[in-house]
Amino acid sequence: MGGRGRAQLIICCSCGRRMPRDKAVRLDRTVVYSTDLKTADDIKVFERRESYYCPSCGKKRHIYDKKKNMAMRKYNR
Repeated sequence: MGGRGRAQLIICCSCGRRMPRDKAVRLDRTVVYSTDLKTADDIKVFERRESYYCPSCGKKRHIYDKKKNMAMRKYNR
């Protein structure tokens, strides 16, 4: 992402550390809210949440791994 000047600072969702956006680990999650009615009136709402983690918290929470291990995991599937 380089070449755009100073990157925007963001806050880690886990520890609160501030870091540049291009260094952070991004995690997208889809949350579904439902009325849990098995009728035609069932309402489902999909919400996409974007959360950012610092590299140390991302590694601790197993969001990402070393590039070599990620490539090996992808290759072995």
